[in-house]
Amino acid sequence: MRNLKLLKSLRSSELQGPGSPQYLSVRADTGTLLVLSQYSITEFDPRTGQVVNEASLTADGFLPDDGCGVVVGLQDLAELESACLATAGGDVILFNLNTCQVECVGSVDSGLTSMSWSPDEELVVLTTGQETIIMMTKDFEPIIEFGIHQDDFGEGKFITVGWGKKETQFHGSEGKQAAQRKLQEVQPAAAWDDHRPRVTWRGDGQLFAVSAVCPQTGGRKVRVWNREGVLQATSEPISGLEQALCWKPSGSLIASSQRHPNKHSVVFMEKNGLLHGDFTLPFSKDQAKVKDLLWNSDSTVLAVWLEDMTPGEDGQVNTYVQLWTVGNYHWYLKQSLDFGKDPQKAPVCVGWDPERPLRLHMVTRGWTTITYDWGWNTDRSPGVDDTDNANVAVIDGDKVLMTTFRKCVVPPPMCSFELQLKSPVNQVTFLCRPQKTNQLAALTADRQISVYAHCLITVLPTHVPRVAALQDDPLVLRQLLWLEDELFVGVSSGLLPTSSTLFLHMFVMKIYKLISIDDCIEVDGVVVSMVQCCQTRTVALQLEDGQIRKLLWDCPEPSVEDWTDSSGCSINFPVACIQTALCSISGEEYLFGLTDRSHLYAGDSELASNVSSFAVCNDFLLITTHSHTCRCLHLSSLSVKGRVEVALASDGNQNDETLRRVERGSRIVTVVPQDTRVILQVSLTHERLFHVKLIKLREFVLTLVVLICFREAFECMRKLRINLNLICDHNPKVFLDNIETFITQLNSINDVNLFLTELKEEDTTSTMYPHPESSPIQPQPASGQKKVDVVCDALRGAMESMDPNKFCLSILTAHVKKTVPELEIALQKVHELRENPSEAPGAVSAEEALKYLLFLVNVNDLYEHSLGTYDFDLVLMVAEKSQKDPKEYLPFLNMLKSLEPNYQRYTIDKHLKRYKKALHHLSKCGEQHFPEALQLVKEQKLYSEALRMFSANSSHYKALSCAYAEHLVQQQQAEQAGLLLWRCGEPVSALQAFASSTSWRNAICVAQQIPLPPDQLALLARDLLNSDLGFCFQQDCEEAILALITGAVWEEALRLVSKQKLLLLTCCLVLAVSTQTVFLETQVVTFVRHRTRLAVVREQKEKARLDMLDEDGPDCPDAELYSEASSVMTNSKYSQSNSRISSRSSKNRRKAERKKLSLKEGSPMEDRALMYALGEISTTVDKMREDVHSLLKALVLFEFDKQAEKLQLAYEDALQMMAAAVPEVWPEGLQNNQAPLTGPNSTANSIMASFQQQQKPVVSQQDAEVLTPPKMRNGVKWKLTILK
Repeated sequence: MRNLKLLKSLRSSELQGPGSPQYLSVRADTGTLLVLSQYSITEFDPRTGQVVNEASLTADGFLPDDGCGVVVGLQDLAELESACLATAGGDVILFNLNTCQVECVGSVDSGLTSMSWSPDEELVVLTTGQETIIMMTKDFEPIIEFGIHQDDFGEGKFITVGWGKKETQFHGSEGKQAAQRKLQEVQPAAAWDDHRPRVTWRGDGQLFAVSAVCPQTGGRKVRVWNREGVLQATSEPISGLEQALCWKPSGSLIASSQRHPNKHSVVFMEKNGLLHGDFTLPFSKDQAKVKDLLWNSDSTVLAVWLEDMTPGEDGQVNTYVQLWTVGNYHWYLKQSLDFGKDPQKAPVCVGWDPERPLRLHMVTRGWTTITYDWGWNTDRSPGVDDTDNANVAVIDGDKVLMTTFRKCVVPPPMCSFELQLKSPVNQVTFLCRPQKTNQLAALTADRQISVYAHCLITVLPTHVPRVAALQDDPLVLRQLLWLEDELFVGVSSGLLPTSSTLFLHMFVMKIYKLISIDDCIEVDGVVVSMVQCCQTRTVALQLEDGQIRKLLWDCPEPSVEDWTDSSGCSINFPVACIQTALCSISGEEYLFGLTDRSHLYAGDSELASNVSSFAVCNDFLLITTHSHTCRCLHLSSLSVKGRVEVALASDGNQNDETLRRVERGSRIVTVVPQDTRVILQVSLTHERLFHVKLIKLREFVLTLVVLICFREAFECMRKLRINLNLICDHNPKVFLDNIETFITQLNSINDVNLFLTELKEEDTTSTMYPHPESSPIQPQPASGQKKVDVVCDALRGAMESMDPNKFCLSILTAHVKKTVPELEIALQKVHELRENPSEAPGAVSAEEALKYLLFLVNVNDLYEHSLGTYDFDLVLMVAEKSQKDPKEYLPFLNMLKSLEPNYQRYTIDKHLKRYKKALHHLSKCGEQHFPEALQLVKEQKLYSEALRMFSANSSHYKALSCAYAEHLVQQQQAEQAGLLLWRCGEPVSALQAFASSTSWRNAICVAQQIPLPPDQLALLARDLLNSDLGFCFQQDCEEAILALITGAVWEEALRLVSKQKLLLLTCCLVLAVSTQTVFLETQVVTFVRHRTRLAVVREQKEKARLDMLDEDGPDCPDAELYSEASSVMTNSKYSQSNSRISSRSSKNRRKAERKKLSLKEGSPMEDRALMYALGEISTTVDKMREDVHSLLKALVLFEFDKQAEKLQLAYEDALQMMAAAVPEVWPEGLQNNQAPLTGPNSTANSIMASFQQQQKPVVSQQDAEVLTPPKMRNGVKWKLTILK
């Protein structure tokens, strides 16, 4: 749905020569034109107006002096740096562009009728006057010669398999009459046909086609040969086929023209000679003749060069050049150039540029060269309010195809409605005024402007007088903009080739007549694009070198000035852009531009390098990329230099709603204002509509927060498939405070259930729909409770208080959706409904509730959970709804009913593999079942749980302890096994366990408790320590015991203490546990506070750095002060500047450096101080591993299991939290962020800054310690297995 828009035109009348031009060729390497006449060949540069080379063809007799010579071909040979031309007399001439020498490299006696070089310039095909084809190499060595007219069809002859006669075959919609219809005779070539062969090559140079007049029929026939000169195919008989012939560079079709009895059309043939499609020219049968057809280099535009067949009253004929494009198998006439009847202004040579696909060159009979540069453009209405219909206008000859995408999505070539004009349309523009953006103006080929206002279903045209112009040439006015109801602005070529003229056309109605008032503004530079912003009414111009200008049109004296930023600096594009748009970012107006190399710029800042299309609508920037994605950015919350580049460069995660995958080759057609619909066109054929959710989120947030309109927000989110978690994630406090309002406004059980089922623990405001930084609503800090549980409990409580009967199903959903599903409670509620059904109107029956539960939960899981409630009525109720066979579950249930209650529950729990519950019930079944319980404990390793169920003085406890000790010994944890055996009264076994684990203090204590004889005790000591302790076995050294208790050396204190003073040791253990717990809690609270503050400080520094970049640019030196290394830089400068401090000792110097690390909020080095404090806390807590391990063993020995478990759990949580915080507090690469930047990706500025950085003082030892994360000793084993 794109139109061809004229970017610029270059007209030069400097070239003059004898005779008239006959051929034109474009040099690909220099862009100059080779113009050939019947007298000479000239190389001309249209940009400078200078003749580069010129040589006479009559001086050496290659062409006659009387001007009757005819040239049949011209080709630029880049490799040979020459131009090759052929004359009708049979000479092949080579013109050296460096030496300007002319040389004849060959001659054909019978003369030449055409010459055509292959695209790779390796072969040349010549057609002779004897109707033969000569194929030669680039060195002009003949390869083969053969006749044009051959009776054979070629190698691609169709094969007939003999399936019946023609009369019995299927003929489709033509019916059986097609079999009896006689073949139409081929009409001879037209009278104006020159009967010369036409040669054209396929783009890859493997095939070429020749159109020649057949001697038998007199009509033209097309034959296809390969590079070896072997005939491949011959076209079917085509009546009325004309001389024009051009092979599409992409290789699919051969274009020619055909005259039908009732129309004149351009037809296409395949390489096998069969017709394949056509389109009708907008002329009557005998009105015009096609002089030539020309494909551009990328096969997107077909130029049709025509001329009137019947002269006018003055004996002159009109000349036309039309540009056609195809989309979805429909051919559009995009541009129509009418050169009038002046023969001196009529083009005699037309050719596309080989390097610029949309550049067209012409040479007129009067030696004037014209160069047109076109670009693709989507003409869409510029409105930003809901009155704009999102119109897109497509030019198709004398019609404008209008599609209103707000009302319907119509794939091209269809449309919502058509605007019919009297002349072909070359440009369209929409009125750029609020509330009036649906009005359209069209500039036609006869230079008239037609204005259309769409009122209901009526289209009202208003014709404006002919546009005044300096030159009476086609396309003299380009880049038309409709600024006001009566004001237009357009661009025309200036007085100089490097200038442009802006025309402001004001049309005033006076006495039923329209009067045109024109104003002209000269611009120093060629204007290639012009765009206006509907909100600010700013008009921006872009010159061909990327410079940006601003048009001051709404002042008494219109003028043009440089485009500047807020600081007054001039802003320009680095290169010219093919698409531009105006928008505002952070209050400053920017001109966005997209180059033909897919680079997107905002002024002089490059935003992305893989953009295929973009659009700006309602403060949103939408782009499509060559990686097949569409991205939507909210511009009002971003800055160009700081955040837009980052947002466009990020790949986005799978939940990023600003990013969406699209089909390959998708381009943005338009965006519906104040809506979420985005229209994409895929591969020039199909359209796709999808909703960009981010566009609607802002409106949704305002609705939700300000108006508390949950119903409207909910419907909007369902329609756009926005995650419903956003309702509660956006502002949890507002949602929970208005939970009853939420339920009342939804007023639908299904909607509440849908909301509950979509709940998940993820915070969508930080993943899928992040808050803009400028938003007053910021994400709430995470609490200890899980979001799903909080919301489910809040909704369930509100619904139970409002109407438990009405919201019964939703209450069940709230139970099931919790993090740990409360299926037993849900089943119990269903059972209560069955026992006591509600008679309230609209109440849910037990059957419906159970059926709904089965929809949410798998029936087998629900059966297992119902069995776990030990309610057999409930089990039967669920089993009846399942697919289970009663013969399977009824005997099992009957067996369970016959058992004793505790043993029954044990059996059920064991069946459900709930072994802990099974052990609990089995422990209540009496002495006779203890062996079974002991076996269950051993099988499922439930030792710790079993010890809690029995008294410490019971025989069962002792048996379990011995079994646990055996298990620990097998697990290579003999020391813990010894502790269990010692405290349960098995000192002998404990001694063996301690001895095997080399725990000599515990072993000697147990040996003294047995007691062992002195000689055996000494022998044990020698075996354990290889020394004689002798005197060490003295007991009750009070001072030593107190010192050991103070130092928390519990094992040594236990060895020395006597039985009478065990109470003292017990009291000290309780006090030590309390002290360690309080100290650990204090460290954790301090760590969390410092960690939170560090995140805030870093965020403030990063924001200050980005703000400085926005103000002073990316090379601002002060921006480095806000980087991660800022404190290090400041510290190094400080230490260098003070010579008195540098002369101190290293100890005093470190002390002085630490003084600068102040934890006071707002201090310059607060972030470093926080990192230092966090490192100290982590190191302190990590050093507690040995002390905690020793204390845990002492607690277990004295049967303080609960205190030991609490201490072990708290210490483990603290270690895990500090280890998880290391990547956040000490991010990777923090120490290396000042490393020199060198390499192939470095710039001059970065390398210079790198070497300057190397000259700065070395980072101090204190800074190195701050930047280095603490090393956690994870290899130290401190936990006790028996406490798990």
